Amino acid sequence: MGHEGPFCLETCARPNILALQPYRCARDDYKDDGTNVLLDANENAYGPSLNLPLDDSQEDLLPNGKADLHSPEIDFLGLHRYPDPHQAKLKKLLCALRNTHTHTTKDLAPENLFVGVGSDEVIDALLRCFCTPGRDKIITCPPTYGMYAVSAQVNDVEVVKVPCDTQRAFQVRPEAINARLSSDPSIKLVYICSPGNPTANLIPKSDVQKILEHPTWNGIVVLDEAYVDFSPDGASLAEWVAEWPNLVVMQTLSKAFGLAGIRLGMLFASPGVARLLNNVKAPYNVSSPTSALATAALQPENLAVMRSNRTKILEQRDRMLRELPKISRIGRFLGGTDSNFLLVEILDKARDQGGKASNESAMALYEGLAETKGVVVRFRGKELGCEGCVRITVGTSEEVDRLLAESRSILQNMSSEGVTLKDGGERTEGKREQEANGIIA
Repeated sequence: MGHEGPFCLETCARPNILALQPYRCARDDYKDDGTNVLLDANENAYGPSLNLPLDDSQEDLLPNGKADLHSPEIDFLGLHRYPDPHQAKLKKLLCALRNTHTHTTKDLAPENLFVGVGSDEVIDALLRCFCTPGRDKIITCPPTYGMYAVSAQVNDVEVVKVPCDTQRAFQVRPEAINARLSSDPSIKLVYICSPGNPTANLIPKSDVQKILEHPTWNGIVVLDEAYVDFSPDGASLAEWVAEWPNLVVMQTLSKAFGLAGIRLGMLFASPGVARLLNNVKAPYNVSSPTSALATAALQPENLAVMRSNRTKILEQRDRMLRELPKISRIGRFLGGTDSNFLLVEILDKARDQGGKASNESAMALYEGLAETKGVVVRFRGKELGCEGCVRITVGTSEEVDRLLAESRSILQNMSSEGVTLKDGGERTEGKREQEANGIIA
């Protein structure tokens, strides 16, 4: 035994941290062994949006089969120096990307931007800037992205839940949100995911505006647009921050740009809000390699790769919408179709036999695909309004082939043999479902 003294972890650490449920990411359950089809984390199955030189065997993966393209320029010999703390060049490119003049005639400028280590740093920075621990609160609209609540708990900030309308395709309820804002001035932030996760539905601009126009509330609407590049053109409200000082818009290069590995998130805001966030960040939070790769991704030739890959993803999304319902025990698509994933009901028996959404069936499919077929999706059946649902990321054509074939095989066997659950019943069904549903991504 080590040295004994007055130190006691349980009384030294903050109570809210001791009570924190540990963050569980999408790879905690099933690791990638190089052969799995990973349709669980809403990554870009077609890879990074970069024109990379590949060997002859990989040329067919590039647009037009061309491999005579330039790599991103990373100054390896400069890695002994700290990165640019301001990232002005990168911010100018991000502004150019979002200055569409769809929602305003004004232009975004670098002073409208904060960049960080993924959207998670942005979520946390907002809480640290605007919420006093132990006093202030935020609103979330479940079912939604779990990191809002995790970051709130880390910062000792209470979460007020105003659920989405499950009878109206999971749209937010601006009237209900405004009522809570009127009754509780300690609410400082309203987090809205658009397109939603796990619901894949865009939130109408008019609903966002109703909250922005609240007559007395002194707080900020946080619009999380991680998946907006899979939505119709003009859907992003990033440039609208030029009109609304109480609006901020989060985005990322992890999804449509296929750059989850570089961890680059950004927030568009009024200059005053952006200044506060930049004041509280670590001085060199974005690494030089991350900055170089992000800058490369925003060049015209690489934006073309992103748009080409996006087109392929949308084609496969439409294919999944057509083909999945042909499989017995596949039910409705819930939410919307504005992202690179779908929320799908799994039924306890065939539709023509009156099948109903079933968490037991969804868990059996989720575990069967991952354990025996090497196809990993995401169980979401414990989320509000998502009973019997799995969330499936849109993959490549070959991955969708495998998803469809293996799902058909498992669901047909379930129909003929009944549902078989993992572990032979050693864990209760409810505990297994809760564990599977606890994944954040």
